[in-house]
Amino acid sequence: MNEPYIIFELGHAAYGVRSADVLHVEILEQVTPVPNAVPAVEGIVFSRGQLYPALNLRVRFGLERVAHTAQSRLIFVTVHERTVALVVDAAREFRSIPADAIRPVDAPLPGIVGNYVQGLATVNGRMVLLLDIIAVLNLDDPAPLLAAADAAQSQNV
Repeated sequence: MNEPYIIFELGHAAYGVRSADVLHVEILEQVTPVPNAVPAVEGIVFSRGQLYPALNLRVRFGLERVAHTAQSRLIFVTVHERTVALVVDAAREFRSIPADAIRPVDAPLPGIVGNYVQGLATVNGRMVLLLDIIAVLNLDDPAPLLAAADAAQSQNV
């Protein structure tokens, strides 16, 4: 059975998130900073009449923060009834990946802090790290992200 994924880039690596977890993808235009947020929470964004917290995946994964470009995207994902915008370097591909092409990751990968990867797949000759989006959004202290989400939600009322 094939499962569709949104493939995106951070740095020089390709990542995938199940399309079932994705509401939509947009061009990154503006992120409004939120005071006292953890470093990975870049701020809030306005999309389709709603405000959402924006999580910079570069920072979340311990990569260097870089200026946004014309290829930067927001991937809106929903987990446990909360929607968060993921800030990524680029997102252009929608791919169905056969289940038998995904190699599960049963233990944390050496040198990687956090167990965000649920599987590895080869797509068009390149390795794609398939993310466990629940683990990605499970910040050590989720309060700032949840506060940003709650603040965004209260603004939408």
